[in-house]
Amino acid sequence: MMNKVNIADKMSLFTEIWSPKIVGEVNDAYVKLAKLKGEFVWHSHTEEDELFMVIKGQLRILYKDKTDENTLVHELEIILNEGEFIVIPKGVEHMPVATEEVEVLLFEAKTTRNTGEVTNEKTVETLERI
Repeated sequence: MMNKVNIADKMSLFTEIWSPKIVGEVNDAYVKLAKLKGEFVWHSHTEEDELFMVIKGQLRILYKDKTDENTLVHELEIILNEGEFIVIPKGVEHMPVATEEVEVLLFEAKTTRNTGEVTNEKTVETLERI
């Protein structure tokens, strides 16, 4: 069965930050919505790429660029505004930062855990479907 999804309606159903909600599935991936505010945690995903698309607000993505084992690690940032997205390749250490509350759409493999290889108070083990 096919259902259309109204992103604004779905966003109005929750207030939690850093707690992605499943709103759809495409093959072996989830389409998720989330509200973000503050700093997340430095993390990476060994096996999965992930897509962040800003629906409302502005999101900074900090990431570490390392070309090889003998090179210094450079901390860089990308600013995402409304209507913009980025695909973060697997293995890239990154940290989302939202000065004000930001609404995002995420497209991630079903195996993707929000904190990647890190386990802490922001880790969401069981995702809610809305």
